[in-house]
Amino acid sequence: MNNPDRWSDLATRVGSGVVMVIVGLGAVIAGADVFHGFIALLCGAMVWELARMLAAGRGGALAPGLGALTTVSVMVSIYLSGLLAGPVLLAPAIIGTAVMPRHRSVFALFTVLVVLAGYEMMQVRDSFGLVWIFWLVLVVVMSDVAGYFAGRMLGGPKFWPRVSPKKTWSGTVAGWIGAALLGLVFALATDAGLSLVPYSVLVAFAAQMGDIAESAVKRMVGVKDSSNLIPGHGGFLDRFDGMLGAAFFVLLTGALIGLPPGAA
Repeated sequence: MNNPDRWSDLATRVGSGVVMVIVGLGAVIAGADVFHGFIALLCGAMVWELARMLAAGRGGALAPGLGALTTVSVMVSIYLSGLLAGPVLLAPAIIGTAVMPRHRSVFALFTVLVVLAGYEMMQVRDSFGLVWIFWLVLVVVMSDVAGYFAGRMLGGPKFWPRVSPKKTWSGTVAGWIGAALLGLVFALATDAGLSLVPYSVLVAFAAQMGDIAESAVKRMVGVKDSSNLIPGHGGFLDRFDGMLGAAFFVLLTGALIGLPPGAA
């Protein structure tokens, strides 16, 4: 029997989602400095939320500075060579580790994930163009949307109840299927081979692991959402945790197989 409460947040989520799609789509299409600035601001907002969660009482004093430093570091890094970009990207994690009163290793690891994922998003847009940044974003969106509706409609056993009590196996598998279908569409519409289909599923799985990693951090510090900046979605970390996992996976595998497959 359907419980109407399970859909109580749908209208708010959709409204906020539409606004995010419009803003994000505009930034992606504009490209160059506009997209770089958009990604840098997102990364700064996520590190701000992270510091607030992990530093508790002192988070209010530390978070703005660490968020601003992250924004500047990500924005500057894309205009530097690879050897110079690395230290600049790592600066927020290194400085944050020195000043955070607790959970320093968690802050460092998650901040590294944020900045590297942001850097890879900018690289994909700059190097491969609109088609492949849309592929990356849409794989994450499709996985999230399919997982949301399948999980709410079908329910069933939990995927990892100790870490993410709301995530179900039905939603997880639905996310993989959605990503596979999207990968097939892009494989047929581009010169990428059918290897893009299983690769898209792996990207979706990485996105789901990003979501679970953020859930683990929230459970560790005892908060429901990373912030309340996005109505119906919580904070920027809550909304873009999947993108962090996906982009980081693309960054790690890109040097080995060339990414996106067939794009070169």
